[in-house]
Amino acid sequence: MPMSAQEIEVLLRERFPDAEIMVQGDDGVHMSAMVIDESFRGMNRVEQQRMVYAALKGKMDGPAGELHALALTTKAPE
Repeated sequence: MPMSAQEIEVLLRERFPDAEIMVQGDDGVHMSAMVIDESFRGMNRVEQQRMVYAALKGKMDGPAGELHALALTTKAPE
């Protein structure tokens, strides 16, 4: 079952409550997200993105995952 942008944002908001989060996409399978959070400061992009994928609680795991593709932008606030 595909995920809505709102469902993705809710999962991200649980892990990053003070972040600036924007999720876009309308097919429920190929989505994009931008997460700007202070917890990313000092981390490289791979570390930041691993934190985001962990927040999605397995929704992207394997062929049965609810979310097939997520174009991801992460950074610390400027």
